[in-house]
Amino acid sequence: MCRIFGNLAAGAGGGGAAARPDAAELAAVSARQRHGGPDEHHVLSGAGWSLGCDRLAVTEPCGGQQPYRLPHLPGILAVLNGEIYNHTELRLHLAARGHRFPDRCDGTVLPALYAEYGPAFAEHLEGMFAVAVLDLRPGRTQLVLAVDDMGMKPVHWHHDPADGSTRFASEIPALLAFEGVRIAPREDSLDTVLATRTSFSSRTALDGIEVLAPGATAVVRPGCRPLVRRRAPHRATAGDSSTQDVLRREVRRLAESELPVCAITSGGLDSGLVTALAAEYARETDAPALHTFHLTYRGRWPDSEAAHARSVARRARTVHHEVSLDPDEFGSLLTRTVRHLGQPNADPIALSTYALFRAVREAGFTVALAGDGADELFGGYERMRAALETPEWVPAYVDALSAAPRLLREHLYTPAYRAYIAEHGSAADRIEQELRACGPDRATALTAFETRWRLPAYHLRRVDHLSMAWAVETRLPFCQPGVVAHARALPPGALRGKRALYEAGRELLPPSVLARPKQPFTLPVAAMLTPGSPLLDTVRELLSPARLVLGGKLRADRVRGLLARQLERPNQRDAQALWALAVHELWTDVVQGMRIPVGCVA
Repeated sequence: MCRIFGNLAAGAGGGGAAARPDAAELAAVSARQRHGGPDEHHVLSGAGWSLGCDRLAVTEPCGGQQPYRLPHLPGILAVLNGEIYNHTELRLHLAARGHRFPDRCDGTVLPALYAEYGPAFAEHLEGMFAVAVLDLRPGRTQLVLAVDDMGMKPVHWHHDPADGSTRFASEIPALLAFEGVRIAPREDSLDTVLATRTSFSSRTALDGIEVLAPGATAVVRPGCRPLVRRRAPHRATAGDSSTQDVLRREVRRLAESELPVCAITSGGLDSGLVTALAAEYARETDAPALHTFHLTYRGRWPDSEAAHARSVARRARTVHHEVSLDPDEFGSLLTRTVRHLGQPNADPIALSTYALFRAVREAGFTVALAGDGADELFGGYERMRAALETPEWVPAYVDALSAAPRLLREHLYTPAYRAYIAEHGSAADRIEQELRACGPDRATALTAFETRWRLPAYHLRRVDHLSMAWAVETRLPFCQPGVVAHARALPPGALRGKRALYEAGRELLPPSVLARPKQPFTLPVAAMLTPGSPLLDTVRELLSPARLVLGGKLRADRVRGLLARQLERPNQRDAQALWALAVHELWTDVVQGMRIPVGCVA
């Protein structure tokens, strides 16, 4: 697990005059994401190119120096962020074809795999990964970027049409440290964060920066814009195993590590299944008892899941850590999470995620298992159930994705901004068009959208950035090809309300967890945006009339009215809208400061 970065300029590889990248500039890029790779730092560079890595040593901690290069393959360099789970099989296959490897590190196979298959090398990888391969062989100069099928590990890129350079990094703040990257917030970023809570697809909230889509490979020739194509999904057979057996197999595979592994236990079904199966594996292999982590908030707040998490931990016989977060810390945590994410994400869970992984790292763990992805694959969201049962389902489904429903958004916008969105289209409009074009198979359309676009943008990017902010590698059993193939092969009935997962958990989880209604692991923001709460002053400051008038997109009087209504009658809808507005305002401040001195992102 690492952070990676690099560039390819016009003229690299002998096609013209190209300068070697400035060493201080590359050091600045690295420093912006060093929190995710504190163990080693290496960068190689030449005329018109660079390739660097900040390493978090998990697999083969004493070997695997990046960038990877093999003596018998001069000119091929590679860097990896993530884990390649089938690297042992690939190494055997490649060794049979004459390749030699200096260690057992998973990424060491990459130069040989590229030498054999070229840009199609990623079709042979199984795992969570963002890979960059730089081919500097005479006459073949190109940069190839690839990410896993689910988008668990992101890579952001920027192409400058003026000088033909392409630059990339694992995190947006690091990418902005390249001198040639000039960006501005997208004009529709406010509407996007209210309509869909964060940017979907390959777009980000910054004009000029894109994120490689799940399962995509980009080929970059010197001076040319990246050519992006989607690969065929990694081949995995559904087989005839039960859901429990399929998940058990993936949990065991991901629980194997040279470093101690813990689990995130929210108290719900998904993380409970991962916890129970990981604890079972630890007992059967005579490993130390599994440690589990759950986040609570000091004081009395509604919807606490602490009792359910303790119940799961007792049943699984884990060493349970109940992390209690002080609400007085929320203001500083909000700023840090927005900086690490690099673009607005309107889910209050971001604060909880950041604080939880801080506790995991402070307890001495570098690898954690989590339950993300189950709702999208197994039909766990209420909006998915409602969409399957409602004739005219698309508008209501898209509104359910929002931080503020369409009518509320339009009520809050100034006439000028409302006209701009009407002319250029909203993110919500694009999603509606895509869903209507998916044909009559509604269940397939919903699952495809949830897993291909919403899951990576809204959940996986958050988990990646905020766990790696504390140098913790998070492994996601539900996002592995075997589980994905199994879920997609199940009959529709098994995917309604996660019936297949409830059946899988019947003998593994406490009855109280199986019987409880679904509840997201998140911050109780409606209860916390009330008089006397620590968050209220932060939100009020970010949504001050002077700020909003200067921005020109929101009617200050109507935002003030929304806040007054929340204070008088606290409710989830208004609180979520206010939170999204505050996050976007804070993000605009952070963007202005992203060219600040290195070391300020901490």
